[in-house]
Amino acid sequence: MSWQKDRRGERGYHHGNLKEALLQAALDLISQKGPAGFTFADAARMAGVSPAAPYRHFRDRDELLSSIAQRGFEQFEAMLVQAWDDGRPDTVTAFERVGKAYLAFARNEPAFYSAMFESGIPVDSNPTLMAASERAFAIIRAAAERLAAMTPPGTPRPPAMMMALHIWSMAHGVASLFGRGDAARRKLPMSPEDLLEAQVLIYLRGLGFPTDRRASDQKPAGPPPVPPAGPWGTPK
Repeated sequence: MSWQKDRRGERGYHHGNLKEALLQAALDLISQKGPAGFTFADAARMAGVSPAAPYRHFRDRDELLSSIAQRGFEQFEAMLVQAWDDGRPDTVTAFERVGKAYLAFARNEPAFYSAMFESGIPVDSNPTLMAASERAFAIIRAAAERLAAMTPPGTPRPPAMMMALHIWSMAHGVASLFGRGDAARRKLPMSPEDLLEAQVLIYLRGLGFPTDRRASDQKPAGPPPVPPAGPWGTPK
């Protein structure tokens, strides 16, 4: 569900739907001005209520933004789960879908994306928001763990968390600069999907990983040799 559509004709602001109206108003303002470009009073004005009315549901503007970010992470998680599909039909193909889903979310939901990553709200200040963000990141980490398991025999296995953070950074950078659906998007002589795919393949090949789909999930016959200590230490 997208919250970016203009629903002014549907809003029942004075009929028990104030919280949802304020969330939609704030999301509209984020689309227009960015997450730092409006006040609590602006949200109330757009929702058609008094400046005091929002305090019935939100402590302040930060709590309103936290609620929007939480919903964004919940939608984000759902998209990533669907894209990952537990690594089917193979790890590399499923992982590519996760990257495309990441970019699609930034493109289709730029207001949510801004609230999630650019609002300046400390994620760890709100347990519910923190949990939602961790669930979304867990999909990327699960994919990284599956990729780490593809480490060829004799090659030190990098920590899955490190891989997840590296890959997340790549996806986030491409999404923020080139894959958004708002005015912050920059022109690129290739698709954001192609750029991200090239980055990830270069990264994986640099670690010595196979990137051929036909070989990506094949397990070596017999126990693999213990790889030597490498830049990430001795694998456990």
